[in-house]
Amino acid sequence: MKFNKKANLIKLIHVGKTKLGLDDELYREILESCTGKTSSKQMTPAQLEAVLDRMKQLGFVVDSKPKSEVKNLAGDPQSKLIRHLWLQLHEAGQVRNSSEKALAKFVENKVGVSALQFLSSKHADMIIDHLRMWCKRCGIERLEPQNEAQKVES
Repeated sequence: MKFNKKANLIKLIHVGKTKLGLDDELYREILESCTGKTSSKQMTPAQLEAVLDRMKQLGFVVDSKPKSEVKNLAGDPQSKLIRHLWLQLHEAGQVRNSSEKALAKFVENKVGVSALQFLSSKHADMIIDHLRMWCKRCGIERLEPQNEAQKVES
């Protein structure tokens, strides 16, 4: 985890260098004045944060991008049904994590495909059957949308 934090800080510092328009000589002077070191790779996370703070004082603004877990959800009927079943299992306490990422990992473990949008019809049917059996074992009653509409009309 420290490695990831350090790597992210280094990346952010390099973005700051670019946005502030610092040449290499001035960049290294800033590093040395803040930490006594001329390479970000030699610094501790605390030292990297000190450099980042100095860059912020010089006018660097860190743009925070919203972290969206899911960019393009599969919207075909099979994927919607898979997602529906997954959420029902979550609501029943059978699935701890209801996220799209957790569902994708489940699908990958079952059929070797990393996301719903990449499922073939055959693999989607396999996942649907598996989730339906899981629901049945747990006593979860599930009505499909067309069945609900037929019951209302009757």
